[in-house]
Amino acid sequence: MIKDFETGALKAFDFNDLLKKIPELRLLDCEIETTGFEQPIDSSNMNPKLWVALCDIIEENYERCDGFVILHGSDTMSYTASALSFMLENLSKPVIFTGSQLPIGDLRTDAKENLITAIQIAALKKNKRSYINEVGLYFEYKLYRGNRSSKISAEHFEAFKSPNYPPLATSGVHLTIEDDKLFPTNRKKLLVHRNLKTDLLVIHLYPGIDEKLLTSTFENTDYSGVILLTFGSGNSTTVPWFTRLLKKIIQRNIPVVNITQCTWGSVQMGNYETSTTLKNIGVISGKDLTIEAAITKMMYLNSQNLSPKVFKTIFETSLRGEMS
Repeated sequence: MIKDFETGALKAFDFNDLLKKIPELRLLDCEIETTGFEQPIDSSNMNPKLWVALCDIIEENYERCDGFVILHGSDTMSYTASALSFMLENLSKPVIFTGSQLPIGDLRTDAKENLITAIQIAALKKNKRSYINEVGLYFEYKLYRGNRSSKISAEHFEAFKSPNYPPLATSGVHLTIEDDKLFPTNRKKLLVHRNLKTDLLVIHLYPGIDEKLLTSTFENTDYSGVILLTFGSGNSTTVPWFTRLLKKIIQRNIPVVNITQCTWGSVQMGNYETSTTLKNIGVISGKDLTIEAAITKMMYLNSQNLSPKVFKTIFETSLRGEMS
């Protein structure tokens, strides 16, 4: 975003002015090209069609460019980073997301450091090949795996965390790369998956959740998958009507995935009696997925017409480093 100094309101930044606003970029030892959507948007308006448009830009320039940096509003950045990690299979070059908490024209903006370091990371080489071979998210001195990141603060510069996986790199006086946390070099051909099924239900459980409301939602809505945000390590109410509803959904071959409401930790169905029932009726474990990764992974897999058994096996398997 950038501030309109006449009105004081924030508006979308025109990325074509990037080198004018941050002339320090000219000091980097790499050639930078910029491209942007015709009409910049607030990231709250991000949607899967625009994820496809981003993938198209990357695919079109994949052979001639060494890396990609995507400037993105912070509100939905983790969703987009997670989505692209699944859509870009066999990625062998860096796709680094970054943004800022303060507008780029603000005196105390964090935009400059975030962008400069993101570009440096995207340009890194090792043995004449890209050092980073995945979708990452760089913010406030940390590079995270994109599909492990979540926005945790609307006010602090340290807006993102990777709750269940350590940073891939840390920027200080020196840029420290955690080699053992990175994906190995990939020599396979890039595959771009453009089809996503977005008709999902995300149900946040709470004590006293209403039977009539949930029954109406489940029985009068068309959807291809359900994500349950459960308590603790994957626990839910065991009242008969709730179990009966979930069982009917699963019998219709609609996948139901269990992820925890907790920021840190993992689903471990069967640890408690209150999650054993879910396991027994066929609910899928989301393990330590973030909500962003769970949603985008289900969008990705639901488009592939998998049998329920294969879907469960693949969902509970790490495809892009998104789960432990």
